[in-house]
Amino acid sequence: MNPLPQEVPEEVPALETELLHGSVNGLGHRFPEMSASQTLSWVQVQFLCVVGAVLLIGLAAVPLVTLVGLNTLATCLYLLTFAYGLLWFRAMVKKPARISISDEEARSVPDGELPTYTVMVAAYREANVIADTIRAMEALDYPRHLLQVRLLLEADDASTNDAAHATPHGPSLEIIKVPFALPRTKPKACNYGLQMTTGELVTVYDAEDQPEPLQLRRAAVAFRRLPPHVACLQARLHYHNLGENFITRSFGAEYLLWFARLLPALAATGGPVPLGGTSMHLRRDVLEAVGGWDAHNVTEDADLGIRLQRLGYRTEMLDSVTLEEATNDIVNWVKQRSRWYKGYLQTWLVHLRNPVRLWRELGPRAFVGFNVVLGATPLLAALNPVLWLLALVWLLARPEIVRELFPVWLYYPSMVSLVGGNCLAVYRTIVGVRVAGRLDLLGVALCSPLYWAMMSVAAIRAVVQLAVNPSHWEKTVHGRGRPVGEASQHA
Repeated sequence: MNPLPQEVPEEVPALETELLHGSVNGLGHRFPEMSASQTLSWVQVQFLCVVGAVLLIGLAAVPLVTLVGLNTLATCLYLLTFAYGLLWFRAMVKKPARISISDEEARSVPDGELPTYTVMVAAYREANVIADTIRAMEALDYPRHLLQVRLLLEADDASTNDAAHATPHGPSLEIIKVPFALPRTKPKACNYGLQMTTGELVTVYDAEDQPEPLQLRRAAVAFRRLPPHVACLQARLHYHNLGENFITRSFGAEYLLWFARLLPALAATGGPVPLGGTSMHLRRDVLEAVGGWDAHNVTEDADLGIRLQRLGYRTEMLDSVTLEEATNDIVNWVKQRSRWYKGYLQTWLVHLRNPVRLWRELGPRAFVGFNVVLGATPLLAALNPVLWLLALVWLLARPEIVRELFPVWLYYPSMVSLVGGNCLAVYRTIVGVRVAGRLDLLGVALCSPLYWAMMSVAAIRAVVQLAVNPSHWEKTVHGRGRPVGEASQHA
């Protein structure tokens, strides 16, 4: 392999403008129907207008019938999610489908047989953690002449730039200033960095990440084994500070379930696999072929995972861990989860612009999974408080209006959905922490409904933001977490 060029070319205004244009609009030019630069297509706008008009007429003319109809539709959606959840749970309890590379095998490949590797870290207002970021990148066990680490820092973020330049680092790490352009998002920065790098394999880390040092070697060796249509390897994410409080412990239990069990189950059953925002390892040629990241989507990772599958590629899970920092206060948590839910809805609406084509490209099972995971997850989280309130009112007062909203033929399916769905969700979390050997998290697993209430607040907020400011990237504050040693030992 030829060593990577280590120098960033001098800024040239014309080149800078061209790179920025490609960073923001590259996907829109290649695959305009898959870009979130416009949340709704004209056909979707017309459809929603017709549905809205029908609902308004129905509520004015026959309000009870209309409300029962809406209730029936919601119950059907809950039952579909419950049924899919049972199938997903069945796949989840099997041995996780992960690509495992031993330490010996990872280290045994001669440097000359390893591919060149680009590592990008997009950071904004991270002056308090950027030194730790640099140390984590310097700890990666990969030949330095084949490694290209790029810190992508916003040009107007002076404090982070100064802190990064003040931290000692080797020649394989360079700092790239990303010029200001809207939208100010992580995927825009990653697209900018991608155009200035040349590694055959590409990965992205977040500023607070602590990847396992052998992760790059494991991914490189795994790609040697796998067929070319496997374009992405997603490593597991775990938290180093999950023992701080209820929020971090709940977050930790959720991540153990998601990355150790649910994502491998999705990958094993044909997907689709919404990627994590970090530690996904990609073949550069495929990444460029599918248009890179969507600069307008605030969960560019989930969107990329769907786009890869639509265009004929697969994602597998890599048995390697990256430690992250769990947000430890409710305000920061709600902001972060709102962005995730908003991005899920963006991705769902964008890829549903042509449902028939999406069905053909994904296949029936993955099509249902796509709608359940990316569409139903945030929508039902936003709807849950309404139905929880109705259930509470019925239990306390049994008013006639609730009886009318739930006629007998609808009451029992709704009860199956309420009891079965909630029990499955709690039990699934219990199983996730149990198979991970984390019985210390059993308490927060049993208290999952409290965590769901937080999710509902975030989901409602996400729906509002999607309508008024779809591409706004709400910053998650890092550097507040207190590292807990046992989390690192467990991972």
